Amino acid sequence: MRIYEKYFATQVYLSFVFVLFAFSGLFFFFDLINELNSVGHGNYKFQYAVLRVALQTPSRFYEIIPVAALISAIYVFAQMAANSEYTIFRVSGLATNQALRSLLKIGIPLVILTYIIGEVVGPYTDQLSERVRLEALGSAVSTNFESGVWVKDTLTARADGEQVTRFVNVGKLQPDASITDVRIYEFDSKFRLSNVRIAQSGKFQPPGHWLLKDVTDTQLIDVPPVAGTPQDALNPVYRASQVTVPEYSLRSELTPQILSVLLVSPDNMSMFNLFRYIQHLQQNHQDTQRYEIALWRKLLYPFAVLVMLVLSLPFAYLHTRAGVVGMKVFGGIMLGMSFQLFNTLFSHMGMLNTWPAPLTAATPGLVYLVLGLVGLKWVDRH
Repeated sequence: MRIYEKYFATQVYLSFVFVLFAFSGLFFFFDLINELNSVGHGNYKFQYAVLRVALQTPSRFYEIIPVAALISAIYVFAQMAANSEYTIFRVSGLATNQALRSLLKIGIPLVILTYIIGEVVGPYTDQLSERVRLEALGSAVSTNFESGVWVKDTLTARADGEQVTRFVNVGKLQPDASITDVRIYEFDSKFRLSNVRIAQSGKFQPPGHWLLKDVTDTQLIDVPPVAGTPQDALNPVYRASQVTVPEYSLRSELTPQILSVLLVSPDNMSMFNLFRYIQHLQQNHQDTQRYEIALWRKLLYPFAVLVMLVLSLPFAYLHTRAGVVGMKVFGGIMLGMSFQLFNTLFSHMGMLNTWPAPLTAATPGLVYLVLGLVGLKWVDRH
């Protein structure tokens, strides 16, 4: 780095750390107030609420980093403009495109930091946060359906290569990723019900088996019609044989990582887990729009830091008479909030209108990038 780039980087990073922790402290306070509604239920005490909110802090960092980068850069450049420092840099030969390149160079470590938090730290602490809460409350995860969660599982399980389709009903997913109240409805390649398994509980055994406990296995065998009587496809006749076993090892494509989508929303999942879950949905011919948008947002969101830095540079060209430093910082806050709102709104619009996931995820960043470049061009001319 050149001397002026080191100076820029030092000022921006110091302001960034201050703004990031200030906003995170504010969100921590609001999240803790919201969590107080659960305090007193079961074994959920105040210290568990503090721990749960603290574990959610990395995800808050991930959300705030682009806005914090924008506000800190605007503050630094507004201060330089007020003290005529940036004017001296320009007189010394610092061109606009040079300043832009230097600013983008400063933003690269912040992009890397965003990726690390979003891919490694955030998803892990979010799951840990949910488990702390569930274990303290003594409850388990389920969906809004009274019957629990339903998952489709397709695999080639027989020696003749016939495809088997299962519909798995999990009553509850425990915090330790074990499952209870399990019902498995198995269909053959002609979509005829061939087997029903009911288990009290289950535990995953890598690489691809579930060990089910207290299993009732009902085998349905198609009974051929009496000779000379036509077979009614709408009213088949079955012969059932039922056995009860203490344990049953079931091969399945389902994993605790796939079921863990119940613990963490798609926006807080890692790209690896999102990609695996999308593959699972595609193999079972299910809708993947929501998760594809979340995947592309996770891929592109860290680059919003660079977009925010581009938006901040025009403030260096505004002199003190154009507005006090506080007003410029307030404008930066509003600009950052508007980006977050537009980004969220556009994602929902993309899901409702089934727009391509890459386009839905990239459009907000591109819009604000164009806005920053236009603003930079305007202030450079005037």
